[in-house]
Amino acid sequence: MEEHQISTFIEYANSIAIMVFALSGALTAGRYRLDPFGVIVLAAITAVGGGTIRDLIMGVEIFWLSHNDYIYYIVATAVVTMLFVRHPNHVPMRILMVVDAFGLAMFSVLSAQKALDYQMTGLMAVIMGTITGVAGGIIRDIICNQIPLLLRREVYSVVALLSASLFVIFDGLGLSENVSLFVAMLGGLLLRLAAIYWHLSLPAFAIDDDEDVHNQRGQEDEDSQE
Repeated sequence: MEEHQISTFIEYANSIAIMVFALSGALTAGRYRLDPFGVIVLAAITAVGGGTIRDLIMGVEIFWLSHNDYIYYIVATAVVTMLFVRHPNHVPMRILMVVDAFGLAMFSVLSAQKALDYQMTGLMAVIMGTITGVAGGIIRDIICNQIPLLLRREVYSVVALLSASLFVIFDGLGLSENVSLFVAMLGGLLLRLAAIYWHLSLPAFAIDDDEDVHNQRGQEDEDSQE
């Protein structure tokens, strides 16, 4: 009975994470005025890109190939977004970052859990969780010709790393899987939301003080304040 409850929790969490990242991709597509097909494609890439890379690295079946419901969730999320968000290009960047934060924390933890489920070490579980959490967003940003959040001064990859690490630690301490999943997700989410709200960032590595560098940093600050 306990196994059924745990698998149900993970299934629901995966579905929510898929829809949240799909929403992030759809809103980003709207900001760049993509057509409906482009919106669905970007939503799908954002939602399943990280998990696909994870499964390829782990050498297991790609998760959405055997769970077609995920594809329906992505398409439905993209369509609903197009129907109800009339001016996506006016959606503040901060809203996109908050939506992305939920997917980041959830996918990082769920992927760490899957890695442990496949008998990988704690270190590899953290690596798989981090890769999955950030990869979809990286692909989304590159397609839209943006510098990925991962490569800016944003507290982003640290959130994925922390979320996955918390789950591995709690799991190692013998806490129930449901509790470990929830607390790790919540911890990562709160850190990311705090970073967005208070504009927390990592120190930048700057070789020179060219005007281009100042312009780039100014653009990053503007994006985080929108």
